[in-house]
Amino acid sequence: MTDPETLTRQLRDINYIASQELVVSLWLMSQLGRPLLLEGDAGVGKTEVGKALSQIYDRPLIRLQCYEGLDVNTAVYEWNYQRQLLEIYRTGEAVKASSNNSQSALNEGDLFSQKYLLERPLLRSIRQEQPPVLIIDEIDRADEEFEAYLLEVLSDFQISIPELGTIEAKSIPMVILTSNGTRELSDALRRRSLYHYIDYPDHAKELSIVMAKAPEVGAKLASQVVNFIQQIRSEDLRKKPGIAETLDWVAALSRLKIDSLDENPEAVLQTLGCLLKTREDHQAMPADVIERYVAKSL
Repeated sequence: MTDPETLTRQLRDINYIASQELVVSLWLMSQLGRPLLLEGDAGVGKTEVGKALSQIYDRPLIRLQCYEGLDVNTAVYEWNYQRQLLEIYRTGEAVKASSNNSQSALNEGDLFSQKYLLERPLLRSIRQEQPPVLIIDEIDRADEEFEAYLLEVLSDFQISIPELGTIEAKSIPMVILTSNGTRELSDALRRRSLYHYIDYPDHAKELSIVMAKAPEVGAKLASQVVNFIQQIRSEDLRKKPGIAETLDWVAALSRLKIDSLDENPEAVLQTLGCLLKTREDHQAMPADVIERYVAKSL
């Protein structure tokens, strides 16, 4: 990344609208070689940051989705036990058919070699010839034990495999960590990372995103949709609609040939499944409340 201004233009060229603070954080990440921790509610576009970087710089994109119970076999590496068992069987059959059994025997080194190693996201990310973008999504959902292991990997960018030894990185990935705040992350992880909080976009930014991502939608409808969503985010909803929900609703209304929210109130109500994703949120937003917000959005 040459400078923040160039990065801003590159992001705009692929229709990713980023704040200046985020752009500077991304630039510093590349300059300092540090992971970037992005926090914010689900749906604000944290994962899209990594996808945008991959597209801009034409780098491989590797994603690790975290969850409770995530272990080394899923995140780092695993042995291909099926191929190993097949090799043992084939060797055994060859031994039976051979007059010189010693020449056909397998040893442990034959079975635990690169040939039988399955690369998972962390190992795959450090074995790329071209530095990839590594997204470690929702790190807050992983156990504290895995977070501690991850710190070691991100500090040295090497992985120890008992049967093979230490595998050092061919290239250093650009690492994006995301968190929805379901649990507090360790101070050690925060110290090793740069930090940026992504909030729901303000009206101007969200409208820019809609116009960039859905240019076929009229300016009138786009403005009304953003007005509406900006208002309902103030409600005490279990799952506030994010940018993805905004774009889904715009697309749904556009396909129904709706140019203004007030021209088909029934369709507005019928398409709210694009925005409200829980039964509780639907109950919290009855028809009269929706109608009031529509009226304020025109």
